[in-house]
Amino acid sequence: MTYAHGLVIGKFYPPHAGHHHLIDTAAAACARVSVVVAASSVESVPLALRTSWLREVHRQPHVEIVPVVDDAEIDYGSDEAWSAHVAAFRAGLALRSGLGVTVPPVDAVFSSEAYGPELAARFSAAHVPVDPPRERFPVSGTAVRDDPVAAWEWLAPPVRAYLARRVVVVGAESTGTTTLARALAAHYAGRGGAFAATRWVPEYGRTYTEEKLAAARRAAGDASLWLDDLVWESAEFTRIAERHAALEDGAARSGSPLLVCDTDAFATAIWHERYLGGPAPDVEAVHRRTPHHLWILTSPDGVPFEQDGWRDGESIRAWMSDRFREELEVQGLPHIVVTGPHEERLAAAVDATEALLAKGWSFSAPLRP
Repeated sequence: MTYAHGLVIGKFYPPHAGHHHLIDTAAAACARVSVVVAASSVESVPLALRTSWLREVHRQPHVEIVPVVDDAEIDYGSDEAWSAHVAAFRAGLALRSGLGVTVPPVDAVFSSEAYGPELAARFSAAHVPVDPPRERFPVSGTAVRDDPVAAWEWLAPPVRAYLARRVVVVGAESTGTTTLARALAAHYAGRGGAFAATRWVPEYGRTYTEEKLAAARRAAGDASLWLDDLVWESAEFTRIAERHAALEDGAARSGSPLLVCDTDAFATAIWHERYLGGPAPDVEAVHRRTPHHLWILTSPDGVPFEQDGWRDGESIRAWMSDRFREELEVQGLPHIVVTGPHEERLAAAVDATEALLAKGWSFSAPLRP
């Protein structure tokens, strides 16, 4: 190794391929690397989240991610401002020493920024420039914040999962939810570019029900058992909601700026009410912590009921549809209701999704010079 202890400092707001290249370059040249995530309190992506993203991507044992809150004024011409920043960085490194981690003096600062030489001088360290013109990875944190879609190829999976706009298709049985979810995802995948990887997440509850029925038949030695013979527990709905949310996150990490979901924890809570007659606090907790941005409710109006062998029956459709609509309104969730033939439903879903994407992404402005 060329250096004993390399230092990388950045906001990583959010991290992108250029950041990862910078850290990997330092890791290849140093016995130890400290990556200081210097976030200000005015920024909207939490410091803990940025820290976890970098720890996930950079798992080299000699690379340590160090979170630091740095609200000092940014003025590259001010010795006082420089001293405040460096003091915050040193405090973050010193904290590691206080936890029993031996931190040797910094002998190299790796940077792609114009302020890199001054930063290195203040640590009495060598400055190692890493692609200052950003020719290898033509991206910046500002560019990502301004247009995440244009910068999508430069983002790591956890950042993609955080930024992906999630559209959920919900509805009563036999109202075309799966058909619409598939068609909406296919529409955007056909757009190409960053959207080529647009995916849809199938309803996990159905898979769970199929497996539950198969297990009940095996246990009873009776292949004639059917859905009405199953006994449900509240914890099962929680497992369904959690597993579906995990499938969503997995798909969002490898997908496009848009993820289409066939149902979600919000819908699972309604199904819990249908089968067990009461609310589902644990399922609702999954709903609250899982980010979704638009719900599309498929109306049963004009859709013939088709019994595929797995459905309750036509009599329950209207009640379920009304409950979905009522809860969407009570909870103030952004939603539309689609009716008519499939082509009209898809067109309405696309229009609503376009409006969602047109809103863009909102980041608080970082501290600037």
